Amino acid sequence: MPEFKISAALEGHGDDVRAVAFPNAKALFSASRDATVRLWKLESSPPPKYDDTIVSHGSAFINALAYYPPTPEFLDGLVFSGGQDTIIEARQPGKTSNDNADAMLLGHAHTVCALDVCPEGGFVVSGSWDSTARLWRIGKWESEVVLEDHQGSVWAVLAYDKNTVITGCADNIIRIFNTSGKLLKSIKDSRDVVRALCKLPPSHPTSAQFASASNDGVIRLFTLEGDLVAELHGHESFIYSLAVLPSGELVSSGEDRTVRVWRGTQCVQTITHPAISVWGVAVCQENGDIVTGASDRITRVFTRSPDRQASAEVVQQFETAVKESAIPEQQVGKINKEKLPGPEFLQQKSGTKDGQVQMICEANGSVSAHTWSVALGKWESVGTVVDSAGSSGRKTEYLGQDYDFVFDVDVEDGKPPLKLPYNLSQNPYEAATKFIGDNELPMSYLDQVAQFIVQNTQGATIGQSRQEPSGGSDPWGQDRRYRPGDAAQSAAIPESRPKVLPQKTYLSIKTANLKVISKKLQELNEKLVAEGSKDLSLSPSEIETVVSLCSELESSNGSIEDSPAVEAGVNLLFKVGTVWPAVNRLPGLDLLRLFAAATPVTATADYNGKDLVTGIIDSGIYDAPVNVNNAMLSIRMLANLFETNAGRNLAIEKFDQINAAIKKCLANSGFSPNRNLTIAIATLYINISVFSTSEGRNTSFESSQRGLVLLEELIGLLSKEKDSEAVYRSLVALGTLVKELENEVKAAAKEVYDLGAVLQTVSSSTLGKEPRIKGIIAEITTALS
Repeated sequence: MPEFKISAALEGHGDDVRAVAFPNAKALFSASRDATVRLWKLESSPPPKYDDTIVSHGSAFINALAYYPPTPEFLDGLVFSGGQDTIIEARQPGKTSNDNADAMLLGHAHTVCALDVCPEGGFVVSGSWDSTARLWRIGKWESEVVLEDHQGSVWAVLAYDKNTVITGCADNIIRIFNTSGKLLKSIKDSRDVVRALCKLPPSHPTSAQFASASNDGVIRLFTLEGDLVAELHGHESFIYSLAVLPSGELVSSGEDRTVRVWRGTQCVQTITHPAISVWGVAVCQENGDIVTGASDRITRVFTRSPDRQASAEVVQQFETAVKESAIPEQQVGKINKEKLPGPEFLQQKSGTKDGQVQMICEANGSVSAHTWSVALGKWESVGTVVDSAGSSGRKTEYLGQDYDFVFDVDVEDGKPPLKLPYNLSQNPYEAATKFIGDNELPMSYLDQVAQFIVQNTQGATIGQSRQEPSGGSDPWGQDRRYRPGDAAQSAAIPESRPKVLPQKTYLSIKTANLKVISKKLQELNEKLVAEGSKDLSLSPSEIETVVSLCSELESSNGSIEDSPAVEAGVNLLFKVGTVWPAVNRLPGLDLLRLFAAATPVTATADYNGKDLVTGIIDSGIYDAPVNVNNAMLSIRMLANLFETNAGRNLAIEKFDQINAAIKKCLANSGFSPNRNLTIAIATLYINISVFSTSEGRNTSFESSQRGLVLLEELIGLLSKEKDSEAVYRSLVALGTLVKELENEVKAAAKEVYDLGAVLQTVSSSTLGKEPRIKGIIAEITTALS
């Protein structure tokens, strides 16, 4: 049987896609943490192209989704969705988010996390964090039966047949009920939290009747009598979702970035995603295609049919995204590079099973991950393992371990706050669960703590520096202190926020762990020396210069005195950032970014006969294929130039070159640019806007011309960008220009670009609900009037 290949990559959601449904070959549904449910209709094929409509827009995360087939009363069927607001909504697919729902199912006291339907029995079943499952009859819309006896959240529900409901619980127990609510059987063979359930066909070779999956990464097959028939091993982390193909094969998805296809008890295909979590998987019973929802906000369709495969461009984009994925080291555990085989292993050794993961120590010292494909008979690259050295994120130590964040949580007045450690690679809900368990807190705090983590880390991802708290170098940080039960504390920004426009100060991105970056540069240099690349490597005295300057910068609180050693040092960093192999350039570019803000020498030094900006652009850093992290750090460096007079002068003098380079970079980054890259670009545009409306305003003609160019670029960003932080910063830059350069820029904004319509589009999107974005749009609208 052929392998599944990508059929479509559907973008539109503004946050994780948590659940999917695939009722027929021409339509599918997705639900997201962005509080929406989308209907994707197949518009044309081949290659498949879909158009989406928001059919439901709630007020909080949507976690669960189910489709009930057509009835005489509901000719198009019904879409059921549930989530954080405890309400289950029933809605006909033809309706839009502006229409009233057909029914609102009220009864759960906490987040709804699971839904399933039984057309044969005419009911829907739901599971919740309130430790109950409920059965609802179609058309009656009241909770007919409450399935109790659970000692934890009901993470999974299965409407097995018209008489039977099965539940999976956080207490590790699977329970079988009849539809009257009587408990028939408790199965305690699961070793961990049960997260997914699925009915197996009578033809399944094991004769099992249903499958369960749990946090221990194991799929277990059971009979209705409670007998454990088989265990399927292969996943390397939590399993979140199960579905069955028309062929009888089982499909699973989980926290290890994969979807796996199981024939009998054997994994026959592993589909790696460029995301941390694959939250949901569903199957189209008409054609056997698969749909997945993942933490990278994308809904993807996979098919075995050559006629339904995606265009060559989409296939290439997906494969490249997987290969270039950054796999957080926390996700794979500590790695001993000395014991890893080299690249020759991939040619000399075969895998023992589909989906087997093999780490390889590359010649440049990086660690790459590969999975074995039985069908292809070869290893396939699925990403590079990264630690914090490649980013500028500053780690915080807690109990001997490094974390991206360590939050203070006030539980009781008069007592010291509890520490909540969190890494960006973690699932917020699992981190919250561990925190509650470690501190013996009520499970009623779970939802609020998880929300708090998401709210306070949504501006950061792997490879991106954390924002400073308020008062730091980035004034748009957030208060990271939290009191469970105080809803006001978790709000991002109050409605009565002060006016933002016009922005008057330059923004820089200067957070970094200098010791870690310096150490990484030394390690990579040693690799180059070992490989015989002495023309590229730095000499011992040059390394000493760089290390010394890093120490001086760290002890001087972000600024450094001019000296010949500084000019020599920035030239060495320029060499690392532009001449070393692309995968090794991060430490050099990261340090160059810091020195751009710390000393004017970075802007005035001679770089092999070129200025800094020209040298960076001419190095090919923005040429295809773009290394997004390298490009992102170089643009952060350009933004940081505005910290010194010399840097500002250089950036403005080279404005046309910079703008052309950014356009080239975005074009070469594909249709879905990295959010860290667009945030860096928006920050640079803010700084150029501030200059053009303050000290650069003396040359009004040039300021207006720059303003017109930026106006076009910013509107282009807003029309494509879905990330909250990038949109907000773009709006700040745009609003500053419109408010301060009233003549040409304001007129062009209104008459040429119809900025009012652009703002309305943002307002009507999910992002438009954020108080800070709502506020900045109101300010710009006022300035336009």
